[in-house]
Amino acid sequence: MTNTTEENSMFLTDQALGAVMMALQKSLMEQSDIVPVLKGFKFRLSEEGLMVLNPPLVKFNEEFEDSLSEESADVA
Repeated sequence: MTNTTEENSMFLTDQALGAVMMALQKSLMEQSDIVPVLKGFKFRLSEEGLMVLNPPLVKFNEEFEDSLSEESADVA
């Protein structure tokens, strides 16, 4: 019984890709290292591909939300 490379390939689901993007956003906002977050991901293989069971949470404080509102008003 031989396995081809294609049979052993795994792909990220849209949810897992979103988790990676949230980790990047969080590390940029907090000016912190992204590596511990990525290393801490727990994955599950679904029919669609790999899913992240513990995606990061990005929390915005009121001051940050206000600055976003001001920036979007300046652009408009």
